Amino acid sequence: MKAMRLTGIREMEMLEVPKPTITSDKDVLIKMTDVGVCGSDVHYYTRGKIGSQVVKYPYTVGHEGSGIVEAIGSAVTRVKPGDAIAVEPATCCHKCDQCLNGREHTCRNLTFLGCPGQVEGCLSEYIVMKEQSCFPLGDKITLEEGALSEPLSIGVYAVKMSIPMKDAKIGILGCGPIGLSVLLPVIAQGAERVYVTDKLDYRLELAEKAGATWTGNPMKENVEQAVTEQELGLLDVVFECCGQVEAVTNALAMLKPGGKLMMIGIPETDTLEFDMDNMRRKEICVQNVRRQNQCVQAALDMIANKDFDVNIMTTHYFNFANTKEAFDLVDKYDNGVVKAIIKV
Repeated sequence: MKAMRLTGIREMEMLEVPKPTITSDKDVLIKMTDVGVCGSDVHYYTRGKIGSQVVKYPYTVGHEGSGIVEAIGSAVTRVKPGDAIAVEPATCCHKCDQCLNGREHTCRNLTFLGCPGQVEGCLSEYIVMKEQSCFPLGDKITLEEGALSEPLSIGVYAVKMSIPMKDAKIGILGCGPIGLSVLLPVIAQGAERVYVTDKLDYRLELAEKAGATWTGNPMKENVEQAVTEQELGLLDVVFECCGQVEAVTNALAMLKPGGKLMMIGIPETDTLEFDMDNMRRKEICVQNVRRQNQCVQAALDMIANKDFDVNIMTTHYFNFANTKEAFDLVDKYDNGVVKAIIKV
C-alpha cells in the first residue's frame, strides 16, 4: 500500500509499505478515506519532535481519520465490513490504574496513532485498529465529519472538564481547529458570553459566524483591556488553545478570582512562566487537557444531532499525493486555512 511518510525536517515522500494485516481477534482493517492535518502533525513535520517525542525517519504521522471497514477479527461485534467509521487514535489497555480510574487517555500502556515510538499514523491507505477505536458513523454523519470528530472530541472533553456552561462567561484564546472545537460546544451548552482572540482576522470572522459574542486580534488591540472593560466581574473560564506564552498572561488578566484556566494548546517551548502573584491572589485553578477522554461518541452525537455545524472549520481539501502541500499551507497559516482535509 501507499503511505505518506516523513523523511526529514519539512520532507515527506509517498512510499510503498506492507499493507497491515489482522493479527488479533479484536482487530479491524480500515481503508482510510479522510485524514485531517493537525497542528501536532505539523510540529513533527517542521521540528521532528514534540517535547520528548522524537521522530525516527521514515515515519508516518496523522491521527484524525475516518474510513471504511474492510475486514474484522473473529471476535469483533461493534463494526462490520462496509461500515463507515471514525477512528479514535488512542488505544488503551483497560487494565492499568489509570484506565480503572476512568483515565483511559493517560493509560500506562497507551498507544496513539502518529506518535513516535508508539504507532505509525493514518496517512496511509490502510490501518489496523482495535475494535475499541472504531466508532460507526451511521447515516447522519459523513466520513469528513467523522475525521473532524477527533479534534472536536478534544474540545468536548475540555468543556466537560471545566465548569457547567449555562450562563457562563468564557474566553477562548486561539481560534484554530481546537479553539473552534471548544467554541461550538460552549455555545451549544448555553454559555452567556464568549470572548475569542486570534492573531488571524479570518479566523475571528469564522468565530463570529459560529456565534462568538466578541472577537479581538491581540496584534491590533489590547485584548485584556477590551475584555475586562466589558466584563467588570471578569471571566469564569478561559480556554488557552494556541500554545502562546502571551496568551497565558492574557488569560490570567481576564479570569475572575476563583476562575479556571484550561490549558489545551501545545507550546513550542518546553517551559512556561506564570504571573504567580496574580494567579495566587486570584486563586486561579489551572487544568491541563490531554487529548480526549471517552468523548468521541459524545462529539459524534453532537454532530448527528446537528447541535452545530462542525464543517465550519474545514477550509481546504487535498488529494493524497499533495499531502506535503497541505502541511506547508497549515504551517504557514496561508490562504485562510483553518482545517485541511486529505482525501486518501
